[in-house]
Amino acid sequence: MLSIEEISDRLEIQQLLVDYSTAIDNRSFDDLDAVFTPDAYIDYRAMGGIDGHYPEVKAWLAEVLPHFPAYSHMLGNLSITFSGDTATSRVICFNPMVLGGAGEGEQAQVLFCGLWYDDEFIRTPQGWRMTRRVETKCFDKVV
Repeated sequence: MLSIEEISDRLEIQQLLVDYSTAIDNRSFDDLDAVFTPDAYIDYRAMGGIDGHYPEVKAWLAEVLPHFPAYSHMLGNLSITFSGDTATSRVICFNPMVLGGAGEGEQAQVLFCGLWYDDEFIRTPQGWRMTRRVETKCFDKVV
């Protein structure tokens, strides 16, 4: 049976994952400051991105993602494990991304991405924050 504290912690981490997706999908990259610790490590290489610490990855996201006319994140199959004031999680993400279609008569394509996020968290005075995010590729397909 879960304690009230663990239920609360699970809900807070679940909301943090939603907050990440919402910030990315809304192109509100400064909102990620409430998701990651300043020294968080992020590895997007499995899906063709970069890896590094949060500030440089945040800048890269703000530079690269506006080139996609539309995209969205849908999360599922969340598993969280706690160890005191730290936690790990694994969540699957379905991330369709529109390619092209911005020019007159240009046909848009959609890149369908499926991936796992493997994350690490720490409890801070401001609440749970992500300290590590690593992507694992499941699939990608352009149609």
